[in-house]
Amino acid sequence: MKARLPQGMGGGPGNMQSMLRQAQKMQADMQTLQEELNQREYSATAGGGAVTAVVDGTHELKSLEIRPDVVDPDDVEMLADLVRAAVNEAIRVASDTAQAEMSKITGGMNMPGMF
Repeated sequence: MKARLPQGMGGGPGNMQSMLRQAQKMQADMQTLQEELNQREYSATAGGGAVTAVVDGTHELKSLEIRPDVVDPDDVEMLADLVRAAVNEAIRVASDTAQAEMSKITGGMNMPGMF
């Protein structure tokens, strides 16, 4: 008695070509999505909205808004902390969004170096 592979599982050339086409489509979809993600803007705030940072999908800081009432010349460290927190959170949002969107295409497969 011979064991049979499930439907679609086999070593025939047609199946290999189909897998290759699927991989090429996934690669094209991922490239298109990566380009779209790079164009998006992601924002985050710190200090209850005192500082707002906006980054793009390449993690480049696009804008930084600071409410005038939080600018205290005697406490520059606090302002620096708020700026750092807002920028880091915006970058985190951009990264998490990219990872979530890519996993929709890859089906959760880990694709090193793609994002």
